[in-house]
Parts: sequence; C-alpha cells; structure tokens
Amino acid sequence: MNNINNILVNKEAKILDVIKIIELGVMQIALVVDSDRKLLGTINDGDIRRALISNISLNDTIENIYFKTPAVANVNDSKETILNICKSKKIHQIPVIDNDNKIIGLEVLDELIGSSIKSNKVILMVGGLGTRLRPLTENTPKPMLLVGGKPILQTIVEKFASYGFINIIMCIGYKSNIIQDFFEDGSKFNVNIEYVLEDKRMGTAGALSLLSSEQIPEESFFVMNGDLLTNVNFEHLLEFHTQNNAKSTMCVREYDFQVPYGVVNMENGKIQAIEEKPINKFFVNAGIYMLESSCLEFIPNNEFYDMPTLFEKLIEENKDIISFPLREYWLDIGRIDEYEKANREYDQIF
Repeated sequence: MNNINNILVNKEAKILDVIKIIELGVMQIALVVDSDRKLLGTINDGDIRRALISNISLNDTIENIYFKTPAVANVNDSKETILNICKSKKIHQIPVIDNDNKIIGLEVLDELIGSSIKSNKVILMVGGLGTRLRPLTENTPKPMLLVGGKPILQTIVEKFASYGFINIIMCIGYKSNIIQDFFEDGSKFNVNIEYVLEDKRMGTAGALSLLSSEQIPEESFFVMNGDLLTNVNFEHLLEFHTQNNAKSTMCVREYDFQVPYGVVNMENGKIQAIEEKPINKFFVNAGIYMLESSCLEFIPNNEFYDMPTLFEKLIEENKDIISFPLREYWLDIGRIDEYEKANREYDQIF
C-alpha cells in the first residue's frame, strides 16, 4: 500500500497547487482530507479538466470540483475484497480508510495484482500441544490438521506470501518433525522458512527469546498463532502499525455474549430496572500482533511467557501500544466444533 502523505490536500487548496501535486506524484491522484485526516473525497486530472472546461479559474479552490463519494476500502479488507471492488467499480486506485474514516493509504490495482516482496519477518507460534483437539492431535500437531484439504499452517503461509511477506520463522515444539518435513526450507511455497525449536512449553511469546541475533528482526514484524484462519489484510495491518508509530499492535475481535436471563439492576436492594437478555460486547485478543524489536527486551530468557503478559508489561512501561480491530473472517481453531466449522466454511471463504 502506498504512502500518501505527499498527496493529501484540504478542500481549500487552489486548483493550480493541486495540479502540481498530481503531476509530481506517481499515483496521479490527490486525496482530500479534513484537519483530522478524515477522507472527504478524491481529485484527479479528469476532475480538473472538467472544471477547466467549465471556465473555473485555476486560482479557485477545489471545494466544488473534487469527487465527494469515491469508492473506498477498509483497512480490514482482504486483498481479494479490494480487487473485487476495483473490478466492479472499474477503478485502478482506491483509498484505504480505518473505522473512523481516517485515510491510511492508497491501493493501486497493478500493485495488488503483483504484490512486491517485503522484508518484514513473520514469526508463527506453532509449538502447542493442541490438547483440546484430541484425539485429532495425538499424532499430528494442531497447525498441521487439514482444513479445506490442506494444513492450517499452509493456508497461513500462503496468505502471508500473497501479500509479499516471505521471510518466515516457525517456533516449533510438539511433533516438530512433521512440520519441518512438510515445509522444509519453504522454497516449494515460494517463501523462506527458518525454525526455532522449543524444548519445553514457552507460551505465545516466550519462544521469541530463543531467536538468534541473526534472526532478530530489524524492522516491524508479525507474530501469529498457528491455529488461526483469517482473511486479515496483513499489508494494511503493517501500514496501520507504522502510521501510528506503535511499539506493538494487537489485533482484536469483537465478541458478543448474550445473557440468557433478564438482568435485574438494583441499588440498595431496590429494583431500578430489568433488562431482558442483554447483549454484552467485548473485544478479545485475536492472536495476531505486530511488534518492534525493542519489545523483545521485556521477554524473559527461555521461560514460559504469554503475549498478553508482554502487552501488560508494555502498558506498565508506557509504551505506545494500539489495537487493530478485525472485521474480516477470523476463526480460532481450538476445539473440535471450531475445527468442523472451519472445514464447512473454508471453500466459501478462501
């Protein structure tokens, strides 16, 4: 996704100035935003030419000529979703916004079709025992269970590769030979795979302390549990993390829980109100993260350590940590019923 800071303009900008911005930029478009960086619309060479035909002066502002209802993509939209929008709208560029309508970036169709290779590393936590999925995991590590006719972990690897993230480290433990024999060095999946072996349970963050000096990422990196199926746009996640100057980003998923009874609200024993079967909404940890290498110093060496504990430590240290709400498909395959659901839905989603 393209950086768009040099093509942002406000609606009071003069047409002549916007022409210069468009001509100097490689994307041939400008994005109109307000003071809070919220997207108001777009303006391109065609909009300006139509204005000039109408005898509008170059010294007028763009307020009355920019396109106020452009097609947009959400930061959570998958690559496939964005491609479908571009195809249906017959457009080659599409602004990407977050859930507050703030501009995040600009996707270009030609670049979507052929994603460039990125150097950011992907660390996959695939060493768990998968006890809740027994007997399926008695002879097979959970990430290697078949969903849609292929291992869960293969779908994860292929998803990252589709966005250009090909440098992968797998933190392996339980029946690790099965994972290594299947993926080897990753070349048959067009990725580069290294392995870190856990000789004991390390939690969802502890294995990061086992990285060698050569494996420690020099830039923002992904950490993801190896039992997830998701359509999250990893490129947008990286862009969101970077633009917010975050030290760590946690993907979160909205979770609804309906109380099956009427809830009685009381004060000093006196009933104030009765709410029938209310629905409570929470955000839960989705098991996908972005971290800076400076976060690794807070992980104890060679000890069991979970990712939520790391985030609690980062909060305590007043580090810049943010959330990235997921609205695309996401499923944590931790129980038999979730495994069965994944197989029912796989073809439709992926």
